[in-house]
Amino acid sequence: MTFAERLRLFGWPLFAIMCIILVLSVVTLYSAGTVPCANASEPCEFFGAWRPYALSQLSKIGLGLILFFFVAFSDIKIWLKSSYAIYGAALVLVILVTFVGHTGMGATRWLNLGFIHIQPSELIKIALIMGLAQYFAWMNSTDLEKTKNYLIPMAMIAVPFLMIVAQPDLGTALSLLFIAAGFFFIVGMPRRLFIIGGVLATLALPVAWFGGLHDYQRERILTFVSPGRDLQGSGYQINQAKIAFGSGGVIGKGYLSGTQSHLKFLPEKHTDFIFTMFGEELGFIGGFVLILLYSIATGIMFWYAKKMRNRFGQLLVFGFMLNFFVYYFINVAMVLGLMPTVGVPLPLMSFGGSSLLSLMFGFALVQNAHINRNQQLSAHGG
Repeated sequence: MTFAERLRLFGWPLFAIMCIILVLSVVTLYSAGTVPCANASEPCEFFGAWRPYALSQLSKIGLGLILFFFVAFSDIKIWLKSSYAIYGAALVLVILVTFVGHTGMGATRWLNLGFIHIQPSELIKIALIMGLAQYFAWMNSTDLEKTKNYLIPMAMIAVPFLMIVAQPDLGTALSLLFIAAGFFFIVGMPRRLFIIGGVLATLALPVAWFGGLHDYQRERILTFVSPGRDLQGSGYQINQAKIAFGSGGVIGKGYLSGTQSHLKFLPEKHTDFIFTMFGEELGFIGGFVLILLYSIATGIMFWYAKKMRNRFGQLLVFGFMLNFFVYYFINVAMVLGLMPTVGVPLPLMSFGGSSLLSLMFGFALVQNAHINRNQQLSAHGG
């Protein structure tokens, strides 16, 4: 297939939505930046600056776009053949975090490579989708009925899940389970296995509550059940997020004019709670438009998957669609107080490197599968 043909088959609507969200990310992170006033008799700050967030995010977007176009226009057989290897490499990085990980904000989730910190738990999500797509792509209905054929993919999920829980990163770990459950549903896992899994998960809840969760994680869940129990402690973040988003009203306070975020009442305004800052400045309308963009992107990916003529590409697109949906759904529900507070970034919006690059890699794989949607593939990459 020539480059001109690939360009003609490229999914421009999905690419446009991705770019719009990335632009909104930089615009919002610019608002989150502050500059001290020069020659002021008293400490003060100007709101709106390229540093420390927007300029850094812009450079990562530039790197991500290079990766995006390389992956999107490459041969899909490359990614088919390397799926297991990519999963294995990502799993090794997740395991390494346990032994040589960098600790920050009370959690050990990063690897310090000297010139950059990476978060392997973000990389394993895309790698897991690739590995599962490769595993299930060649199975027929008879194979999918056999319980033994689910042992390997369950192990592929269980190992990184346990490693990530230990970091601790409960949000990413639970998201992995949601993505896996959705993936198993898509491939046609027998209902009996879902029932068994549900029963085992229910039985494991007391063990997880008393022996698996940290004190602060239990506090977050209790605060979700009873929001007013500790407004100066475990409930501070979510309470301030509700105040900030609610104060934006219908049209918002205006760009660069968010008081809760700029006056530092809102923690993590540039990462997990960026949707709250966005809503405070641009109001309900701004928040609705952003959610609409996410929803349209999800719908486009669902449509791409339905049109796919090769099973590997179909599962790849469905898997990333699930990953994308789960993350923006959890983040928005979290900051609005509809779910307990967990460390889940808002896709393409939150400040960060590993999350952004892994998502752009995922979008590139979706585009690659879409471009090659009519190509017939074999288990050996032929």
